[in-house]
Formats: sequence, structure tokens, C-alpha cells
Amino acid sequence: MKKFFLLFLALGAFAFAGEGGQDMIKAYSVVAAGVGLGLAALGGAIGMGHTAAATIAGTARNPGLGSKLMTTMFIALAMIEAQVIYTLVIALIALYSNPFIG
Repeated sequence: MKKFFLLFLALGAFAFAGEGGQDMIKAYSVVAAGVGLGLAALGGAIGMGHTAAATIAGTARNPGLGSKLMTTMFIALAMIEAQVIYTLVIALIALYSNPFIG
């Protein structure tokens, strides 16, 4: 983990080497968008995995409720995926119409 962090800092020096404040804000926006999307995807994947595991376990315990559990699972997966899509929209706003650049 330390090697990854040092590599990230070393590569960050090239990204932040631009002159002026706007280049620095753009560079930070790119890093923030990448980290934000990565964390959102990680959280969404963990949530979807737990949802699918719980649905499979519930269907194994009571096969008669399988269709109701599947319906509820698909609704929950849509809610989880919506959170990741919201993060994507915020990242695209930060990248293309950056509100921090005057």
C-alpha cells in the first residue's frame, strides 16, 4: 500500500506541474473525480454482492418466496446503482463544467 501511495504522489507531481491556479484546480478535479468514482463503484459492488447473497440465502430457505425476493432484490439493485450514477454525474460536472473555475 505504501508503494502505491508513493507512486500516486510521484505521478501526481506531473499532473500538478502546470502554471497558474486554473490548471491546479483542473488537476485536482480529475483526481477527485477518479477517486470518487472508484469509491462509489466499490461501495455499489459491495452492496450488490450483499443483496444478491441475501436473496440467494432467502430463496434457499424458502423456495416459495423466490419470486417476491427477486422482485425486491431488483428494486434494491436499482437503488444501489442510482447512487453510483449520481456520483458519475457529479464527477462529469466537476470535469467538464467545473464550477470552481471563474
